[in-house]
Amino acid sequence: MGDENPRRSLGDYSRLSHEGYRNTIEVPNGNDLAPLRSDTIRLVQNGCSFHGFRSEDSNQHLKDFLKIMDSIDLNVETRERTRLRLFQFSLRDQASNWLERLPAGSNSTWEDLTTRFLAQFFPPEKTSKL
Repeated sequence: MGDENPRRSLGDYSRLSHEGYRNTIEVPNGNDLAPLRSDTIRLVQNGCSFHGFRSEDSNQHLKDFLKIMDSIDLNVETRERTRLRLFQFSLRDQASNWLERLPAGSNSTWEDLTTRFLAQFFPPEKTSKL
């Protein structure tokens, strides 16, 4: 039997590695998952970027994102998966960092993702100020 925990040097720990990285968004399985087109990704990036600044409106970001999604001819069966796959491209800076810090696979539905997003960027204390 091999050693389950091989000895590693300090240098081994300092090397960059993507091993073990999993996306925080877990897209439900399906046979009809088409590759994302680069022009669609650019449309999302340029049409509705959210940085996570206090001055930004997270509700408006979701509305803008959904407006873009509605402009794309989406099959009803693939709509949620496409939203999940493209949402990460609409986030920048602090917002992107927030998404990457979530546990791997913790967002498997659009409802999960938007609930967490609004809890982070539109907390109850912001609501009470309005």
